[in-house]
Amino acid sequence: QVQLVESGGGLVQAGGSLRLSCAASGRTFSDYAMGWFRQAPGKEREIVATINWSGSNTNYADSVKGRFTMSRDNAKNTVYLQMNSLKPEDTAVYYCAARRGTPLMLATVYDYWGQGTLVTVSS
Repeated sequence: QVQLVESGGGLVQAGGSLRLSCAASGRTFSDYAMGWFRQAPGKEREIVATINWSGSNTNYADSVKGRFTMSRDNAKNTVYLQMNSLKPEDTAVYYCAARRGTPLMLATVYDYWGQGTLVTVSS
């Protein structure tokens, strides 16, 4: 079992930045690929970014490429999402998720989820 707790969400103006964190506990963190997902009101959950166990491989949704950066610190059991040049359409609840194996860009294959942290971007 893996427990995930997100933090760092809040209200920011368009063009601003936020850094989300996701702290993991339970099993060996480096055994897991991680993903960030988001869900806006009235919309389906969508992929934001994924990272492999070592942090050497990241993938991003087209909507956030060049603006968001995902990273991890296995010594701290934490994964991060640095969000720059935020837009109102980035407003959503952001979730981190974990799975053993490759970091696929598909929510249904992730086994463990955090409770989410709300990001609101004002225009």
